[in-house]
Amino acid sequence: MKSIASLVVILALSGCGGNGSKDAAQQTNRDSLTERQRDSILAGSRIPGARGVGKAMRVADSTSAGIEQTNSVARDTSPF
Repeated sequence: MKSIASLVVILALSGCGGNGSKDAAQQTNRDSLTERQRDSILAGSRIPGARGVGKAMRVADSTSAGIEQTNSVARDTSPF
């Protein structure tokens, strides 16, 4: 459980990138895969802890779906 929690923290921190150099920005522009695609590939690999990446993605998807359902209900019941 600790390894999953630490993996989620690492993934969250890696998503909070700062201002990089132009070389880093150019390298990012040349990547053909999105972050989600790279994470999906990683989750399917046999690297230790890779299953935690898949679990974190499923939890994030579930949370996003719940938020979208809540927003949908709020839009439908709003008098404005």
